Amino acid sequence: MASVAQIRPYEPRDAKDVIFAVGKANMQLLAVANMKAISHPLTLVLWIAMSSIFVEYMHWWPQGGYGFLGYLSPLPAFASLAVPILAICDWINRPYFEDLSQEVLRKPDLQNIPENYKKSPSSGFWLLDFGDKFVGLIAVDASPEEASPAPRKKSKTSQTSDTAIIRHFYVEEPYRAADIQKDLLQYAVRHVFDSSPTVQNIEVITSSLTRYAQKSLHELGFRVKEETKRVGIFGWKLERRVLERVNWRP
Repeated sequence: MASVAQIRPYEPRDAKDVIFAVGKANMQLLAVANMKAISHPLTLVLWIAMSSIFVEYMHWWPQGGYGFLGYLSPLPAFASLAVPILAICDWINRPYFEDLSQEVLRKPDLQNIPENYKKSPSSGFWLLDFGDKFVGLIAVDASPEEASPAPRKKSKTSQTSDTAIIRHFYVEEPYRAADIQKDLLQYAVRHVFDSSPTVQNIEVITSSLTRYAQKSLHELGFRVKEETKRVGIFGWKLERRVLERVNWRP
């Protein structure tokens, strides 16, 4: 029988999977940042220049008198210098992304997920399953009590603010090619706007390091509002994106 994808509400038994996935989602940014750093043109120029100097110093330029193997003599220099360059990139990038991960994991919403996400009818924490396998999650907080990236107004008649915040959004890498993250995001956005007329905007902090998430957000109408900070060795931007109710197309 073929496996079926389904979106369901968070249950207490999901706690370990959720905490692991949230931490993994933020630390995956470090791996992406490291790959982008070592493949950056400036890094490649530095690597080639340093390796060439090393080859010249060691007299390891290709020598035709040794046959085919003679042309491979510069390779040890290039390989040996690639390792410290990668290590330096990771050493500079790691504190940024470890801080981001710790900041997210320490937020109140993860300390008691059922309690925090039932404060408003527009809030919700959903998991994406493929068959019996957990493959993704999304959490939207529309309660006015929690700290948010921008000031939020509380309705006098409900426990819902005018701005909901997507606090977590993650899909396992093997399933991103099917664009299943867009279905998950669309499900959450529809729930937020349909559950209460109070919510006028949905906000999320995103990064160019999570292309799959940015693509889905853009396709659903989320637009960049402002840059919040820069992280990593090449200063990758974190941006606040906003979807306004008037621009939502169910």
